[in-house]
Amino acid sequence: MDTRTLLTTDLAALIHPLHHPADHQAPVVFVSGQGAVLRDADGHEYLDGLSSLWNVNAGHGRTELAEAAAAQMRNLAFASAYTGYTNPPAIRLAERLLRVAYPNLSGVYFTTAGAESNETAFKIVRYFWRRQGRPGKTKVISRIHGYHGVTMAAMSATGIPSFHTMFQPVVPGFTHVVPSYPYRYPGSGAAALEEAIMREGPDTVAAFIAEPVIGAGGVIPPTPDYFPAVREICDRHHVLFIADEIITGFGRTGRWFALDHWGVQPDLVTFAKGVTSAYLPLGGVMVSRRVHEAIVQAPMSERFMHAATYSGHPTCCAVGLANLDIFEREQLVERGAAMGARLQQKAQSLRPLPIVGDVRGLGLMCGIELVADKATKAPALQVGGKILGEARRRGLITRIRTGQAGAHPIGDTICLAPPLVVSEAQIDRMIEILRESITAVA
Repeated sequence: MDTRTLLTTDLAALIHPLHHPADHQAPVVFVSGQGAVLRDADGHEYLDGLSSLWNVNAGHGRTELAEAAAAQMRNLAFASAYTGYTNPPAIRLAERLLRVAYPNLSGVYFTTAGAESNETAFKIVRYFWRRQGRPGKTKVISRIHGYHGVTMAAMSATGIPSFHTMFQPVVPGFTHVVPSYPYRYPGSGAAALEEAIMREGPDTVAAFIAEPVIGAGGVIPPTPDYFPAVREICDRHHVLFIADEIITGFGRTGRWFALDHWGVQPDLVTFAKGVTSAYLPLGGVMVSRRVHEAIVQAPMSERFMHAATYSGHPTCCAVGLANLDIFEREQLVERGAAMGARLQQKAQSLRPLPIVGDVRGLGLMCGIELVADKATKAPALQVGGKILGEARRRGLITRIRTGQAGAHPIGDTICLAPPLVVSEAQIDRMIEILRESITAVA
């Protein structure tokens, strides 16, 4: 089909994520990519400012990953990994992930996506506490502005009201607290977690889930004391700590996993996105030895009755292994740290612009929050989309966190998270495009 026919068919047949026709009048038809660059059907090139959806960590055009998938498919495209069956790629990938993750982790359950990983984690914490003889511990505390996916339980944990509006009621048992967000909330924010645990009752709270750096909710890194305090509070009240590292894992912040910046180890880690650099869908949950033992030492009557058809998918796991080979051979985690430092430095040059309230981030994650008034920090609303349009015309594709007013305000926030292979010149150009685009709209 030519581009016009493709778009006509798209409008007639395809329902997109976050769909509304007003946002889909002139969509870009992507057809190829290389490194940190995407190309559309008309031959235009764009810098990929968000690794597409925070996930093409190793960059576009990696034929090695395509070849890994093809080689595995020629031998065994799929076979069940339900108990009693297994396959070499799943075994090898589990072992390699544990080698680069936190040292207290010992077991991996594979999923196909981030939201499924978080849904699985919520079930695992319920399972764990039932195995401990404490079935009343079922509640999950998450954070305002946090994003954990939009399946039912994951949506309920997500602290962005716009995702709830047309799908209410949310799943019972989820409570939100303010995050560590220095620009808008004083102090570290960890006290809010303890207050919520005491209010709900420690005997009812199963887990706390948090992104080490809030991603889609506005790229909000914590104060340095936040996660050490969270770990201590969770330990003292017997609450499991789930680290949602779906965005922050696999080099995004300059470490394999982001809590390493603060010397903290979680009880569960949910991951996806960068594990295959998006070349095939794959996610999972890594669990601590204590949680792992609750699963493997259970009597038959309390077996782990959780499952998914594609858990341990051999082709997806083979691509994950090849992706890790690239990471190690090209030292992409270290490159993420170096390029991340440049991104943070260059982005600060946007701070003097009249509608820029805050510029923040960690590694190759950066958020530029827009305000209507710098002095009052009143959030700028409905301007981010215009800036994205200007940026697209100048050759940059990225996304925004749509702002909100009310009790927990945030201005429209431009999010940047380019592939780890991005060059210095490409980072510099991204920032220059944003400067031009913000200035044009302001």
